[in-house]
Amino acid sequence: MNAYLNYINGEWLGNDQANPFSVENPVNNQIIATVSAASFEQVKAACDGAAQAQKLWRKRTAIDRAEMLRKMADSLVAHKNAIGKALALESGKSLEDSENEAVYAAEVTRYHAEWARRIEGEVIPSDSPNENLVLHREPMGVVACLIPFNYPVYTLLRKIAPALIAGNAVVVRPSNHTPSSAFEIAKAIEAAGMPAGLVNIMTMDHDKAQAMCTHPKVTMLTLTGGVGAGRMMMEYAKVNIAKTSLELGGKTPAIITPSADLDKAASDIVRSRTTHCGQLCTAVERVYAHESIHDALLVKIKEKMQARQVGDRANQADLMGPLASRAAQQKTHAMVEKAIAEGAKLECGGELPSGAGNFYPATLLSGVQQHMEIVREEIFGPVLPVLSYTQLEQALDLANDHQFGLASVIYTEDYRTVQLFANEIEAGELYINRTPADPYQGYHAGWKKSGLGGDDGKHGMLEFTQTRLVIMPY
Repeated sequence: MNAYLNYINGEWLGNDQANPFSVENPVNNQIIATVSAASFEQVKAACDGAAQAQKLWRKRTAIDRAEMLRKMADSLVAHKNAIGKALALESGKSLEDSENEAVYAAEVTRYHAEWARRIEGEVIPSDSPNENLVLHREPMGVVACLIPFNYPVYTLLRKIAPALIAGNAVVVRPSNHTPSSAFEIAKAIEAAGMPAGLVNIMTMDHDKAQAMCTHPKVTMLTLTGGVGAGRMMMEYAKVNIAKTSLELGGKTPAIITPSADLDKAASDIVRSRTTHCGQLCTAVERVYAHESIHDALLVKIKEKMQARQVGDRANQADLMGPLASRAAQQKTHAMVEKAIAEGAKLECGGELPSGAGNFYPATLLSGVQQHMEIVREEIFGPVLPVLSYTQLEQALDLANDHQFGLASVIYTEDYRTVQLFANEIEAGELYINRTPADPYQGYHAGWKKSGLGGDDGKHGMLEFTQTRLVIMPY
């Protein structure tokens, strides 16, 4: 069993005054690691150290910063076995998927390193003669990064790589469900020779997280998490009037039109809904099928959902792994039971497994109505409600009749339909004839309660900057 310490100002520090957190394997509920819980003093030291390190980091040329990011990416790949092993044990993912996540995190780090020569300001015409207006892009300072449990390796680098290339320092709180992989990443960062204090990674309870987010030197908060956590971040941001970038809940609709390739749509949707047991913010969470193809599509989806079996992916990678916690398992089942009580028809799944592990079967519901909780709230589990529509405009209205607007999907061969949805869907992303995959050169940003700001691409990197306007008479 591994025992991890916090990585603060280039040192590995424990806390003798607090009990360590236990990390559980969701496959069998056994304890696989312990992690030290940071103290208030350690959180303060990390934030103060990050502020000192950032003063020197921002003065380095952007191309120097890029070279350090490339070394960090190389180190992530060199440490992919250790990172992958830790991630597989704490998440229930297969070892192959976990190692691939480390490699993909290295790729997003390399991508952001390429922005070194592309962080640009502007020259703006002045209304006064003999004067120039010059807009500079500057780092925010110290950024607090709060990382989710579902893709904790990729998301950690998705946050800190753009923050670092823009000239910031970071303090990181990984999920208490999946902290082991974060500390293996910290080892890779240390091996790459990153300056001490520039990246700090700590586990902590809610009180310490609040102290981190409200520390006077923290000028930006970035979170991937639920709406409740997002509201909490906005409360914390009030203290320092800190900038926030929040990716929150999702409820991706998939609209299936009569011209769609039903076999492809069914395969894609089931894969999306059951990958990592449905614990993906952009996974398809509701399907709207035209009445003329509804029954045929339902049969195809049901066949593929029934074929998905749960189990330990360490032994068989093509199985569907567990949910993150027993609480998540219980919540998922309660939502299914409520939908059935409200009139939904259970096509397959829906049974709470007995024994160890946080497993839940691939579950398909038909006869669902728009007002039901199963349609209105994020499930974050392998449960798929299917609804019917008659007119395309009705499908668009149903898709938009929602609190979330992260991603959306449509299957059609009609370019007019594509154009309609491209102009009218109320979501930050629209995928045509495919399911979401968050290309890191794009911009991953939600509408409505799905968040503020965003990640990825040029615009995601610029989230970690602020502007200074210089007025220059001559």
